[in-house]
Amino acid sequence: MASCAVEGGCASDYLAVAISAVCFILLLSRAILPFAVLKIPLPKRSGFWIPVIQIYASLNLLLSLVMSLNFLKFKKTYWWHSCYFWAVWIEAPLGFGLLLSCRISQAFQLYYIFVKRCLPPIRSYIFLPLILMPWIAGAAFIQIKRPLNNRCHMGIQWTIPVMSLHTLYVAILVGFTGAIWHIEFRFDELRDLWRGILVSAFSIGVWVVAYFLNEIHEDISWLQVASRFVLLVTASILVLAFFSMSSSQPLLSKVSLRKREPLSFETMGQALGIPNSGILLPREPAHVIDPDEPLDKLLMNKRFRQSFMKFADSCLAGESVHFYEEVHERGKIPADDPVRRIYMARHIIDKYIIAGAAMEVNISHRSRQAILTTSNLAQPNLFNDALNELIQLMKTNLAKEFWSSMYFKKFKEEASMRSHELEQMTRWHHSPSTRLSAVHGVDDPFHQEQES
Repeated sequence: MASCAVEGGCASDYLAVAISAVCFILLLSRAILPFAVLKIPLPKRSGFWIPVIQIYASLNLLLSLVMSLNFLKFKKTYWWHSCYFWAVWIEAPLGFGLLLSCRISQAFQLYYIFVKRCLPPIRSYIFLPLILMPWIAGAAFIQIKRPLNNRCHMGIQWTIPVMSLHTLYVAILVGFTGAIWHIEFRFDELRDLWRGILVSAFSIGVWVVAYFLNEIHEDISWLQVASRFVLLVTASILVLAFFSMSSSQPLLSKVSLRKREPLSFETMGQALGIPNSGILLPREPAHVIDPDEPLDKLLMNKRFRQSFMKFADSCLAGESVHFYEEVHERGKIPADDPVRRIYMARHIIDKYIIAGAAMEVNISHRSRQAILTTSNLAQPNLFNDALNELIQLMKTNLAKEFWSSMYFKKFKEEASMRSHELEQMTRWHHSPSTRLSAVHGVDDPFHQEQES
């Protein structure tokens, strides 16, 4: 026991390493499977990079504990085996510190979006390095003072401030999350968030106790073996619980966001689109499209909008029509559901408004800044000015060419066919004898009566 306590390679050490490997594999599977199996589109910007950075930080934390606490029996002969490399730089700024900073960055965004109802004043790619700076400064200070011995342990006078920094970041995360507890999130994000934080806080509490024991009681062999086992196992549970918190994943919580509220119908006829008259009519009646009508009025017609969107996409100028489509869908969200309005607004801003967005629309600087600096992301008229500008742009650059395109000709043909079918169905509905004669043989419930 005494030998492996110093040099590593105890049975409990290998068991702890195996548990940490399983936890990290579960973390990776939770990150990858929704995209590989369910074919969910990859999120953009911070929605993609923060979970990736979180996985990287989780790997650093687990690997640094294995390397610095002598879990595996090997000689430290190279510079990258150094205690300062693993226990100071990899474990602190690039491990635990980076992991907590990612979570705080996401909680910071949630706080501003859903409580303040405005975009965060600092973007994630700036906020994350800023909040990580105390960890980097602390690691540099320890590197200069060099308090670690050959077993990567430091005295209690160093252990207390180091653990205080760990506890401070946990408290900051809990504080931001507590500020949004009253928001009625859909799809149980808040419940999952608090569950993850409670599990993580418990893991960190156990982890801190084990860290103290491992650092201070260096002379007790069995305590060294037991404490480092607990350190690695609780760290493994911590990284898995942190990644399972719904705001960190585009993962399974994003799948639920793609679902729609189930529609309720009083009768089967309503569900099938059959009115009280008994005739099956199209859900959206065919309209005669007049090119002289205002474009904004024409775009209210869903079939016309889809045809116009295909034409705009073929001209590599479809972002304006797609923007109109998503703003139109946001307008259907009830006023008493501000969380969905805010979520949709953030999605539209990330996709169309911010500079360098995937489908950045061509709007004036004034309109763009009005959206980016809004004080209320839930307001229904948030995108009206930008929409008016884009409609004018579409009138100038797309509408005239659309009337002479094959897309419009095809649209007119389909509209004409729908009108003809509707006329035939209406004529059939008003002729009872025709309806009866159209039923033959065993399918006719009145067949036997007619023969008699």
